[in-house]
Amino acid sequence: MAASSLKPAAGFLQLKKPQNPLLLRSPSQASTLSLKKFTPMAALTTTPAVGLSQTFTKLKEQGKVALIPYITAGDPDLSITAEALKVLDSCGSDIIELGVPYSDPLADGPVIQAATTRSLAKGTNLNSIVTMLKEVIPQLSCPIALFTYYNPILKRGIGEFMSTIRDVGVHGLVVPDVPLEETEILRKEAVKHNIELVLLTTPTTPIDRMRAIAEASEGFLYLVSSIGVTGARASVNERVPSLLKEIKEATSKPVAVGFGISKPEQAKQVAGWGADGVIVGSAIVKLLGEAKTPEEGLKELAIFTKSLKSALL
Repeated sequence: MAASSLKPAAGFLQLKKPQNPLLLRSPSQASTLSLKKFTPMAALTTTPAVGLSQTFTKLKEQGKVALIPYITAGDPDLSITAEALKVLDSCGSDIIELGVPYSDPLADGPVIQAATTRSLAKGTNLNSIVTMLKEVIPQLSCPIALFTYYNPILKRGIGEFMSTIRDVGVHGLVVPDVPLEETEILRKEAVKHNIELVLLTTPTTPIDRMRAIAEASEGFLYLVSSIGVTGARASVNERVPSLLKEIKEATSKPVAVGFGISKPEQAKQVAGWGADGVIVGSAIVKLLGEAKTPEEGLKELAIFTKSLKSALL
């Protein structure tokens, strides 16, 4: 199938694209971090990360909640992304979501849209991201889940895409714009390549459909806390506790809550409501995007990540 004939799938989130790119913010670490153009570092290998499901199982045994930060690959550039992944890992992240920039990011709010625009302007693409991950993942102790829209997967070919990301050590995949009915081939290829395909449910998802999504999701179920796009909000949707209760009655799979969580106190609140994981994206993306220098951004990233981790202990 020619790439030009592929149309983005209409996602079950039914999200409208916002018009204004803005930005957001978050802190980091005080150690000296190498910010040279990314080069392979074969030396510093750590214990290979386990998968998403195993991570949640381990955390549950310890009575802990997963911290899942999100960053956009290539913003401000891939060498900084490589360092940011290592900072996030060393500061207590349990799983890291890495966003693959795409020109029509329907689920993303202005902060991540702006980061995506900057990344694409630098020439970031799947091949360059994969090359970076091949060198960085062996240095991480937590698993990576890629967050990507469906069209880039279709362009490469589903089987080849899964094989490519698995070969460099990616464990999970989040595709926000694919409705449940169209995930069969994706799920089949994901299982074949030992990739955990995470599906999303929203506050407006009917209970029967939510149960079907939970049944099909691997790794964990992603609960979108509010209608609309990603981005920080003053408070977390008050329906989240009841949504978590409904989901927990329908499935034993772990549930992570995202969209709108930007402060340690919000992360703590959501964990107290019974979430198994907390996803923080726009606040971190804004922090890296608005930093005066890459060094400053990485320092603030470490501070902020540690504050989120402390809130979940």
